[in-house]
Amino acid sequence: MKKLEDLLYKVRIISIHGNRDLYVNNIAIDSRKVVKNSPLKGELVGAGALMFIAIKGEKIDGHKFIQQSIDAGAAVIVCEELPGILNDNITYIQVKNAHEATAYIAHNFYDEPSKKLKLIGVTGTNGKTTIATLLFKLFSGLGYKCGLISTVQNQIANEIIPSTHTTPDAISLNALLKQMADADCTHVFMECSSHAIHQHRITGLHFAGGIFSNITHDHLDYHKTFDEYIRVKKSFFDNLSGDAFALSNLDEKRGTIMLQNSPAKKYYYSLKNLADFKGKILENVLTGLVMMINDKEVHFRLIGEFNAYNLLAVYGAAICLDEDSERALLVLSSLTGAEGRFDYMISREKIIGIVDYAHTPDALENVLSTIKKLRKGDEQVITVVGCGGERDKTKRPEMAQIATALSNRAILTSDNPRSEDPEQIIKDMETGLNSAGKRKSISIVDRREAIKTAVSLANREDIILLAGKGHEKYQVLKEGSIHFDDKEVLKEMFELFDK
Repeated sequence: MKKLEDLLYKVRIISIHGNRDLYVNNIAIDSRKVVKNSPLKGELVGAGALMFIAIKGEKIDGHKFIQQSIDAGAAVIVCEELPGILNDNITYIQVKNAHEATAYIAHNFYDEPSKKLKLIGVTGTNGKTTIATLLFKLFSGLGYKCGLISTVQNQIANEIIPSTHTTPDAISLNALLKQMADADCTHVFMECSSHAIHQHRITGLHFAGGIFSNITHDHLDYHKTFDEYIRVKKSFFDNLSGDAFALSNLDEKRGTIMLQNSPAKKYYYSLKNLADFKGKILENVLTGLVMMINDKEVHFRLIGEFNAYNLLAVYGAAICLDEDSERALLVLSSLTGAEGRFDYMISREKIIGIVDYAHTPDALENVLSTIKKLRKGDEQVITVVGCGGERDKTKRPEMAQIATALSNRAILTSDNPRSEDPEQIIKDMETGLNSAGKRKSISIVDRREAIKTAVSLANREDIILLAGKGHEKYQVLKEGSIHFDDKEVLKEMFELFDK
């Protein structure tokens, strides 16, 4: 239970109407979760008031549910626009930005949990999940109790908590951080998506450090322009404190721009330039990478140049957090990556199947370029790829073009079509194909059939890439979500054709 005035610390308030001398025992941004005397999990129980924060979302405006939340028991309303008629028994707080206000209120409500942890944020278009997961595994291996907040899953030491978003909403996020602090975690590694940064889900959090991987065209359906996407990512580093570290990829052309206004201590990693953390690939095969890192030769279990960058970022962060160099490399050399990131299996017929989350042009090109380097001879590369519905349409032709250019065969199929017609999504992809690309491609709407076809076309030692869904265990259709796991289906098809 918190005093109202303490909850409003740092909130940009326009006006307050009603009783200010209140205690609050429950905060919510979903009116359906406002239940009198029934606080949310992890929140305080007592005689205090319930607070509902009305947020204008992409599709739903919380202001429409103010009266519903009052009827359900809310006594404090935080909003950007006041209702036409004010209830004398309700306290209304008008704020400049409800998203930002939610973050500060949540941080204050949960006793500023990020200040009790070494919280490291990872942002960029590709590599966030692998970097955050490797950091979690590394620091756990170094003997620390750690937390992980990622696209694949949230985790408190050995306890796994399913993940629904790359970064949770501000209330859920601060509740989770409090759980981690209460469980005596010392370090937490978190993916910070551009949506989360722009929507102030991480506002108010105290970061011990931030890592930038790379930036390519993605989420333009949300950010509208690439410049705005860059600006949002950069704002994460602009808002780091002077006692934090900022670690960036020097080989990324915007790597220095990301940090130019950051007050944090600046460090860089690179495979191609002189940097604080310098790497060189000596060997890249299916058994892993052999690299020189700051003059030390190390064998890693991960594969590919993109993972060389991820490993450098993780090593650099460990050194920025004052860990011993040799011990960090020793633990790091034994680690595997995140689920659905260059996950591979081999059939009895020696066909190699790779499942990867690559859902952007750059990520797809990186994975296929890695596969090309792993080929020993004239093995076929067969790529199964789709594009999500209700997402950036501009990348659809490019994804198809890359898949056909870097594969012997490409099967264009469904990813998560959502409310869009999957056939139309595939037609959008096909616009990126030249005549050679069209000859190398097949369009199959049903993803299971697409995977089955890929396996049926493969010969011994051929390589099949299933791109786009990675760790996901579902497919989102117009009718709703269904269970779908690329690894599960690939294994099933391997067994079917191995007979």
